[in-house]
Amino acid sequence: MRRVGIFTVVGVVGPLVALTQAQSAPITNVEAQRSCSSLAGLVIPISAIGLPTSGAMVLAATDVNDTDIAGYPRSYCKVTGNIWAVDPTASPIRFEVNLPKRWNQRVLQYGGGGTNGTVVTGLDPFSGAPANVPTPLARGYVTLGSDSGHSSEGKPPFDTSFALNQEELMNFAQWQIKKTLDVAKFLIRRVYRQEPRYTYFIGGSQGGHEALDAAQRYPDDYNGIVAHYPAYNVINMWLGAWAQARAIYGNKLGVPSPAWMNPAKVATLVAYVRAQCDGLDGLEDGIISDVRACNAKVSTESIRAALRCPGGADTGETCLSDPQLAAVEKIASPVQFGFAFAGGSTSYPRWPILEGATFTQNHLGRSNTADLSKFPFAPDGSAFQLFPAKGAIQGFITRDMNYDPLAFEPSQWVSRIQQVSSWADAVSTDYSRFIAKGGKMILTHGTIDDSITPHNTIAYWNKLVADMGQAEVRKFARFYLIPGMGHGSGIFTARHDWLSTLEAWVERGEAPEHLIAVDGNTSSATAATNGRTRPLCEYGTYPRYTGPANPTQAQANDAANFTCTPY
Repeated sequence: MRRVGIFTVVGVVGPLVALTQAQSAPITNVEAQRSCSSLAGLVIPISAIGLPTSGAMVLAATDVNDTDIAGYPRSYCKVTGNIWAVDPTASPIRFEVNLPKRWNQRVLQYGGGGTNGTVVTGLDPFSGAPANVPTPLARGYVTLGSDSGHSSEGKPPFDTSFALNQEELMNFAQWQIKKTLDVAKFLIRRVYRQEPRYTYFIGGSQGGHEALDAAQRYPDDYNGIVAHYPAYNVINMWLGAWAQARAIYGNKLGVPSPAWMNPAKVATLVAYVRAQCDGLDGLEDGIISDVRACNAKVSTESIRAALRCPGGADTGETCLSDPQLAAVEKIASPVQFGFAFAGGSTSYPRWPILEGATFTQNHLGRSNTADLSKFPFAPDGSAFQLFPAKGAIQGFITRDMNYDPLAFEPSQWVSRIQQVSSWADAVSTDYSRFIAKGGKMILTHGTIDDSITPHNTIAYWNKLVADMGQAEVRKFARFYLIPGMGHGSGIFTARHDWLSTLEAWVERGEAPEHLIAVDGNTSSATAATNGRTRPLCEYGTYPRYTGPANPTQAQANDAANFTCTPY
């Protein structure tokens, strides 16, 4: 049922209890004051949502008793519904809010991924969570998520046709974050008759972008965020993806490219880098932790000397031709655009192709020809980065869903790029309001992320420190660069109870110290190192092996034998 601009308050709630509880008061569990079934059909007024909408409606409210993925019991009211757009042609924001029977007075909003388009339920573990901890809902959190205001059902990867509608574009870029939270808070007041004490946001990739949006654009609403491998400057980032795709395929779809490297050649390059750099951190364990020492040892020049095919022609899978070496050099170098994106950046950083990235998660292509119909995870799929590039260029910039992304030239679209960057890129370093209310922020990124280069988050962190000063930044933020971690998984799939760490910092003033991550890999191929631990080291330091010489596997797997060491 479509509703536009006609919403009124239905079933006015009586006096709310303790709407402005003192933050110092003890936190106790709060029992739901209304039945779940009473929420079905509830109309949420326009006035309850702090950004333009046509109001919202609960479409279903269901009592659920289940166990989470770790086996912990949950009893909650699952609420789903729509937030109606102002534009009658725009899609609604589909949301889910989960209201536990016994609420711990905290809220966790979950971030999405990619271009969103499916409802984030808030029922799963938060991004980066260990396998054995209870989900936030089992801990008593109200949890929530949305589809950000469009549906990706039946559409190809990184389809951005939704961005042709301005309201859908803005919902994806930033608005859905607050709109969904405001709906959740309305439901909280109705069910528990009080406001939340603490509101947190955790997400990775696009969800990391949304976490930073929450702190930057809506600082009064959040007490703490965790942003893993954030796609914070999404327009700049997607044009960085375009540059990688061009390095591999040139400027034409459907034409075989001599610069393309098949997976065997990529594996040859990866093996060479690992052989040069793995032991620089004190232990050969498959993880390159001392990235800066690796940078000093491996360069495009050393790659050329070691791996160039005889005469520069493509003569086999154990060497790289001159066009392939040129592609490696482009991928390993920053992209210079010649104009400024939001926040002032005129470039996009290098990819970690010479720092241990394997390009098996988000690969460089399984075919020498770029084909938009051959999606990246098909056996003959085109390079992964071609698809986010396509999304940015077609839906956001040119607004032409048939535009050839390889033929695109950014210099011809500067005004439009800068406009959409100002809408979608979360690049502010002004956290004054967030800090004033005691907000805390944790950033993480893996050193071998082949989807979003870690140097992108490093660039943001360095700008934050330059603008604020290291001492001021440390009062509210931490950044962990995690060796061996890729885009959500990797050689070392870091898992840590980030929610508890954030709670301790925000609620008790216990700043993160001596954090440990466990390797979440579980396959038989990695059986010897499954469950190994490493210290999480703040940016500027790395986990160096300082344990016994000639360690046993158990010693090599133990975080106690590593020390966070300055580069």
